[in-house]
Amino acid sequence: MQIARTVAEYRALRAASLAARPGLVGVVPTMGYLHEGHQSLMRRARAECGTVVTTIFVNPTQFGPNEDFSRYPRDEARDLAICEAEGVDIVFAPSVEEMYPGGAETTVSVGSLSRILEGAARPGHFDGVATVVTKLFAIAQADRGYFGQKDAQQLMVLRRLAEDLRFPIEVVGCPIIREADGLALSSRNVYLSPEERTQALSLSRGLRGAEALWAEGVRDADALRHRVRHEIEAEPLANIDYVSLADQRTLEELAGPVTAPALLSLAVRFGATRLIDNILIAP
Repeated sequence: MQIARTVAEYRALRAASLAARPGLVGVVPTMGYLHEGHQSLMRRARAECGTVVTTIFVNPTQFGPNEDFSRYPRDEARDLAICEAEGVDIVFAPSVEEMYPGGAETTVSVGSLSRILEGAARPGHFDGVATVVTKLFAIAQADRGYFGQKDAQQLMVLRRLAEDLRFPIEVVGCPIIREADGLALSSRNVYLSPEERTQALSLSRGLRGAEALWAEGVRDADALRHRVRHEIEAEPLANIDYVSLADQRTLEELAGPVTAPALLSLAVRFGATRLIDNILIAP
């Protein structure tokens, strides 16, 4: 495994890797503090691509002024060991100055998809995501980019980004990886106190409860949302940002009977820690 800190170093390593192992290049963009969810993306890329690239960069432009950029968990030595164990060929771990050189003013916005749900709750977040991923796609020159379904809206935004800007890359969505008790894996889980961690299980319980109602034939959007809210509101430390049941293509909120594939998603705060989760449901 080789490590690049600059764009020039990365491009030289990519060229050498392709010369030695012709084939697809797969990129797994991350903000580090890697966990099994990230590892599952690396394994998928390793199974499908000749060269596997992981990027490690905590992107400042996707954090709001009152969010956790400065305290976002970081452990590069551990991250590099995980990448090596998963067979990653190149790790691109640039500095902020390398990604945002002095005088850089260009930003990328992905329109209506980026202004609702997470976009409404975190103004500017998806502009930061879209801008850094545009840079990473341009630098990595990969054939496939691997992203987790846990960030379902982000996955939709990035697919739209790649399509609209005609990037020659396939955005591949991969399943949510969960702890044995159901909590979706997240680098931010480390912030949870033991009591918050226990109460956070209400998120996956609520989603499973709605899924069970769906299996029983319940199709009313409000009833499905209510089932999720009922589970979470029973926990005194939970503070709901939103529970959404929206069209899977447009993220338009649904009313009445659900007749098309839908995304049931949520964002909930436990103290200073904000968690998201989702499931897909379809007639």
